[in-house]
Amino acid sequence: MAEGHVKPAALEQALKVLRERVDERTAAFLNACVRCGLCADTCHVYLADQEPASTPAAKVERVASLFRRYHTLLGRLAPGLVGAETLTEEALQALAAAAFGRCTLCGRCALNCSVGLDPAAIIRFARTVLVAAGMVPNGIQANIEAARASGNTMSISQEDVRETIAWLEEDLRQTIGDPEVSLPVDREGARVLYALNPRELKFFPLSISAAGMIFHAAGESWTLTSTDFDITNYGFFAGDIEAQREIADRLIRRAEELGVQELVVAECGHGYRTLRWEAPDWLGRPLPFAVRSFVEVMAEYLGAGRLRLDPSKNPDPVTLHDPCNLVRHGGVIEEQRYLLRHAVTTFVEMTPNREDNYCCGGGGGLLAASEHTAKRIESGKVKAEQIRATGAKVVASPCHNCIDQLMDLNRHYTLGVEVRTLGEIVADALILPVPPSS
Repeated sequence: MAEGHVKPAALEQALKVLRERVDERTAAFLNACVRCGLCADTCHVYLADQEPASTPAAKVERVASLFRRYHTLLGRLAPGLVGAETLTEEALQALAAAAFGRCTLCGRCALNCSVGLDPAAIIRFARTVLVAAGMVPNGIQANIEAARASGNTMSISQEDVRETIAWLEEDLRQTIGDPEVSLPVDREGARVLYALNPRELKFFPLSISAAGMIFHAAGESWTLTSTDFDITNYGFFAGDIEAQREIADRLIRRAEELGVQELVVAECGHGYRTLRWEAPDWLGRPLPFAVRSFVEVMAEYLGAGRLRLDPSKNPDPVTLHDPCNLVRHGGVIEEQRYLLRHAVTTFVEMTPNREDNYCCGGGGGLLAASEHTAKRIESGKVKAEQIRATGAKVVASPCHNCIDQLMDLNRHYTLGVEVRTLGEIVADALILPVPPSS
């Protein structure tokens, strides 16, 4: 987060956002909370630290007190009477601690709100105020700037993308003994553009190989892109309205240039949510192609008989972590279960699961916010206990953000599990077509 004092100009910008950018939905939410407290036990942060400031109601009140000061008559005339708070540097610091340090925007609290408000939407508005004040965590801001400058959060060059994919293609051909398998790049007119999380290119390249095997087995017409391939959107995490629009637009325009019929989003919860559900609103136009998660596509292939799987190839018990943005905010719920029931010998559900799942603790951009690492790991205790209770040896999650957090939890809480993407598990179970004789 920006160091030092908040400059008067930045404070004025934050106040302008607070005064001018409260839409009707947010205003209704800010007036709706009845402080019933039912939300407390829905929040993984509160369950882990038991601090009153971590309850969703307390975080909502932090924003609502500022709203009352500038949007209600009593707040302007008698702020102390209605608990209205003036926007000062101290108020902004407290807001940042709540909005970034104690919330992952997971949305679980909204399912249990007695009056139907969405605390995550309120926190996103608070983050937009903090953007104006220059108070975005440094790691999140660095990712935004890298994406704007280079087209991806890790500043991976077009040459490096091509070299990495060429190496993976050669390795894949040797691994499965099929010289015809390919990882196409920048192929115009392919039916599908498969867009990546940059972490796959840097740290998890076998995820790309797994996707290539699945597309090959399904006989799909597909391509990767060496530019503007990034599905992550840290502008969305920050609440930076202009940045989130610009970052999404780059990938969408690249898909349009390639002339694809479908944009398939690699395993990334917020990447799917932003491109499938949010981007058309941000850009003010419908997209000229379909957007689906790789999870949906794999399930479709399996249901249509385009994939054949042998679950005995994955003999260890597997449990599933439901990514909040993919499941609760994205509606992709049963497809991953369908795949696992066909790809592994033993599938064990966590409790609770599906829409009622607990956040892993790494959402909302917190993995990039080093100043909140201790709170992130602490809040993940709830998920760690869920995993341990299943007795599973493998944790599957169709989200690289969740994968990173789950790996950290695995180490910190000594869970002794293997953390894997869904695509890797499906690829391991594939019964591949017999390659042509050489």
